[in-house]
Amino acid sequence: MPDLQHGETAEMKGSGAKPYILKNVAGVYSCTCPAWRNQSLPIEQRTCKHLRKYRGDDAEEARVGNALPMPRKQKNESGEEIAGPEVLLAEKWDNSQDLTGWWMSEKLDGIRAYWDGKQILSRKGNILFAPDWFVAGLPPTPLDGELWVDRKKFNVAQSIVMQQSSSPEWRQVKYLVFDAPAMDLPFEDRYAAIIELFRAAPHPHAQALMHELCRGVDHLREELARVEAMGGEGLMMRKPGSKYERSRSTTLLKVKTFHDAEAVVIGHEGGAGRHKGRMGSLRCRLPDGNVFFVGTGFSDVQRENPPAIGSTITFRYQEFTEGNVPRFPSFVRVRTDTVSPPPPPPLPAVIAATGKRRFENTEGGASKFWEVSVSGNEMTTAYGKIGSAARSTTKTFKDATAAQTAAAKLVTEKTGDGYVEVTATP
Repeated sequence: MPDLQHGETAEMKGSGAKPYILKNVAGVYSCTCPAWRNQSLPIEQRTCKHLRKYRGDDAEEARVGNALPMPRKQKNESGEEIAGPEVLLAEKWDNSQDLTGWWMSEKLDGIRAYWDGKQILSRKGNILFAPDWFVAGLPPTPLDGELWVDRKKFNVAQSIVMQQSSSPEWRQVKYLVFDAPAMDLPFEDRYAAIIELFRAAPHPHAQALMHELCRGVDHLREELARVEAMGGEGLMMRKPGSKYERSRSTTLLKVKTFHDAEAVVIGHEGGAGRHKGRMGSLRCRLPDGNVFFVGTGFSDVQRENPPAIGSTITFRYQEFTEGNVPRFPSFVRVRTDTVSPPPPPPLPAVIAATGKRRFENTEGGASKFWEVSVSGNEMTTAYGKIGSAARSTTKTFKDATAAQTAAAKLVTEKTGDGYVEVTATP
């Protein structure tokens, strides 16, 4: 099924009579099921079985990384489990190793795809349902490559490839092949064999990925700048004479440029797993107002004593997404050269005493309302279908300030989910 675009929603049948609502807001996917709502992870790192069923395990793993449980293995026509193919994985270049004479190619922002001679598999062993016309004519020998649409089109490629059925949209996809795992030969010979395969039998949807020899660090950085200027992700470097290893190896290196930027800390999110009980990520805001999370790059000491709310941090990122938030942000340091840190953004005011705020969501055919009110140290929320009776919950906090703060946070979350305030009754 097609992936959710920004602002779109979809219904997914759950265990109860009422379906769950899936939604995509600027690349942050959510579900109304309890399993998604009750996680302690930042919202952009959460997933659930309904999102995995709708988008596919590989798509969710690409989005949330280790937060995704291991997917169930696919089965072939005989009912036998298909294990994920063991593929060669890259290490990062340390920016100092001399790569002169290594084979250089563009790092593709697509879906890793292993052709086993009969079908295309993901790294996890999931069958990628390419149409028969797409795979017709591929050689019987195993190939390793990437299903790719274009630069800055990862989301398009993902939405097409992760569908659980063949689709005419596959005509946008190319299978760019960069290795032949079954050939026990040096890389140069494997690559020459791939070139010859497609020269002898040209394929309308598959081709060998272009490689060239690196002439030195200046050549590498020049090519990296050229690729990134066109919207590419980076470079891959292969050691000359290297064999295909079915593991992570220093014979294959990835080279990317990461950028530095600054943001203001506006909140702390609790950690999970070994970080439970301390900071898991920072909620940050960019100068343009966009909010994102930084969850990596911290020491254990920094998680115990995280940067203060209102402080300015430097973070490193790869690029900005279509939603204009940093991709792969990583904490670098707290800015200490400012005279005073910017103040934290004011929380949305919740009407004092027994006031009530009402919000409604009618996006995509929805018809829902949500209300919040605060009385002393108690916060009451109510929700339901517009025109129907409300279901309500009341929580008690240590003081009135804590109740107001909790209500303000919920208001921010609801407006981010598409709810619009319609009344405010004093």
